[in-house]
Amino acid sequence: MADVTSTWTEPSNTPLALLLLGKGTDPASERGVDCPGDLPAPSDPDLVARATAAKAALGDRVFVLGHHYQRDEVIRFADVTGDSFKLAQQAAARPDAEFIVFCGVHFMAESADILTKPSQRVILPDLAAGCSMADMAVLGQVETAWEHFQDLGIAGDIVPVTYMNSSADIKGFVGRNSGVVCTSSNAKRALTWSFEQGSKVFFLPDQHLGRNTAVLEMGFDLDDCVLYDPHKPHGGLTDEELRNAKMILWRGHCSVHGRFTIDSVREVRERVPGVNVLVHPECRHDVVRAADYVGSTEYIIKALDAAPAGSAWAVGTELNLVRRLALAHPDKQVMFLDRTVCYCSTMNRIDLPHLVWTLEELVAGRVPNVITVDEKTAREARVALDQMLALP
Repeated sequence: MADVTSTWTEPSNTPLALLLLGKGTDPASERGVDCPGDLPAPSDPDLVARATAAKAALGDRVFVLGHHYQRDEVIRFADVTGDSFKLAQQAAARPDAEFIVFCGVHFMAESADILTKPSQRVILPDLAAGCSMADMAVLGQVETAWEHFQDLGIAGDIVPVTYMNSSADIKGFVGRNSGVVCTSSNAKRALTWSFEQGSKVFFLPDQHLGRNTAVLEMGFDLDDCVLYDPHKPHGGLTDEELRNAKMILWRGHCSVHGRFTIDSVREVRERVPGVNVLVHPECRHDVVRAADYVGSTEYIIKALDAAPAGSAWAVGTELNLVRRLALAHPDKQVMFLDRTVCYCSTMNRIDLPHLVWTLEELVAGRVPNVITVDEKTAREARVALDQMLALP
């Protein structure tokens, strides 16, 4: 890459590189829905010009959102960039935009549909852009777990909390059971509120964010947390373990952040003396404990913006963002915490050909890939989202 600064070292490819770049499918974790129609060829030299022309033709009718983990070729056409909740809020703040093109993943587009006006249409350029973490919490499995809690007589003590990175179905479940949605930025506030309502929390779907917040920010012990595995009878837990637990963690995780290991941290500290290790709270507990700084995507961006020139940073989050931060801060040594490629494979499905196809379809009067949450689910999910917005 000719435009990469001298301090940036591109991680090595692996046999999974094509999958990680969105060139394959993973039926076990992705929605696997192909887009209809003919996409422009990835090698088309006119893609940028076509995207520019289509976006200009649509004018204020379209509002393009770009998640931080998106490719640079897509980010350049975003009207706003940010994390999932910020983008959904931005969509809701544009009531005059007829089309919301969400360059992110499926659950993000669902949140935008919940928060926008019924007359607006939220579009996902590639329906296969799912989220493996969100797909690890299936509504039927969650309801089965809740029924077991009711049979044990503990459901009344439990407040369900779901991470923003969950499906609308799961947010709806949490809303109708008097729970709350959280982000990686406000997880502590959400858990504090939840423990004021009950004595236990059922945390979905990311075990690592739940565990890291409870133990490292709220003073709980690891023994206060149990892991509920939906693929085992009763979650693989005894009745006594469930009764004694304060945090019942769903067995889910981020496929990207879960790749970082304690060995990654040790290796970079040996290789780069004085390096600052900065990671996302979706990382494993031992990685978070070993890091110097832990925070959300927005926290990571602000930390590097404020870092002194000449400082060295090993960042444990999605590769597209880390590369972008490295290029934005040539006066600092910014590196990827892992030695190998670690893209969000489903996020990378939103590429420039898909975006061009989407915009040109809209110009032609055809509306592709509309994401719609049914009215009942949206109403119940909105309860949990509103509760998050009301957190002190």
